[in-house]
Amino acid sequence: MRFTNRIAMLAAALLLVLAFPGRAGAATTITQDSLTPTSAAPNTPVTATLRVHSSACVTVLQLGVAVRDSSGNNFDFPGSTGTVSICPSGYTLVTGSQTFPAGSYTEFGYYKDAAGYHNLPSLTLTVASGGTPGTPTAGKSLAFDEEFTSPIVFGSRWVANTTSAYQYGNSNPNDDKLDLLNPSAVASGGGTVTFTAQPSSTVLANGKKAWTTGLITTEGSTQGFQVRTNDYIEGYVLMPSSYGAWPALWSWKNGDTEIDKYEYHPDNPNLLELTNHINAAQDYYTNSSAVGYGKWVKIGALYGANSVDWYVNGVKVFSDGKGVGTSFSAYIILNLSICAGTYHPAPQSNNPISFSAHYVQVWR
Repeated sequence: MRFTNRIAMLAAALLLVLAFPGRAGAATTITQDSLTPTSAAPNTPVTATLRVHSSACVTVLQLGVAVRDSSGNNFDFPGSTGTVSICPSGYTLVTGSQTFPAGSYTEFGYYKDAAGYHNLPSLTLTVASGGTPGTPTAGKSLAFDEEFTSPIVFGSRWVANTTSAYQYGNSNPNDDKLDLLNPSAVASGGGTVTFTAQPSSTVLANGKKAWTTGLITTEGSTQGFQVRTNDYIEGYVLMPSSYGAWPALWSWKNGDTEIDKYEYHPDNPNLLELTNHINAAQDYYTNSSAVGYGKWVKIGALYGANSVDWYVNGVKVFSDGKGVGTSFSAYIILNLSICAGTYHPAPQSNNPISFSAHYVQVWR
């Protein structure tokens, strides 16, 4: 073999190692965890959020979100990255805003390395007035859109230190909870909010030691946003694995307006509790392919006057036939509670417990 050919081969191998460092011979893969939005209003600015992770830390030359119309024309979101490191812990890209004419588009994440461009799995972006046809958003527009792209400034949209749903404002020990609310337990930015619970030395009214944890609610905020009859609310949430975790997305006002979009307990890893506390109805929705440890799940509820309809990953899974009545309104709550151990296991260690969400949206 000629010396120059050897040099060329060694250089090519070195480029591959630099682009995908790790164990010799092991291919590093980049996986798309989530991509939003899947719908938008015509000619209205919207940003995209792409979440990815890799099997080993890797540096890519570019990461972005591409969009093509039915003729192949380019409507890519601006704000792709330059060189960025992606690791197993994940990386979230929030793009700049883009506007789209009404229509159906193909949307996909992509990255560039030394070998060129690589497309991640695609989805359909529907741009239509009044939400996406054939879904619970049909005929509706976004009334509330929280995508956690920056740190929360408490007081304007969200409050984190108290809720009337808790007996003592910041704790609710008689509901089998170890919660002690602390705004510092809530961190947001880059398209994700994360609640982190940790053991505390504070003793609650039930005689048990509290865990500081996070809750955000629209109650008491300047905006004071409330969901109401005929609204559709949806959250995109990550299922935790630690025993004691009790995440939920729900509504509350005056003690008689609670609708649980979902509650989750890791001792039942494939089950979501869907509950109407206004006109008693409940379903234990079980789906091992959609719900489980480490899975991102879209969970929503349509507050019909005569029936509340629950959706998981865009599919209707339960209609309660009871509804919320015509005058329903309530505040939004997203939180991570910690079980005290009566109905579900309490934490098995003193290690922090976390729960994350990508967005909360309300359509009306």
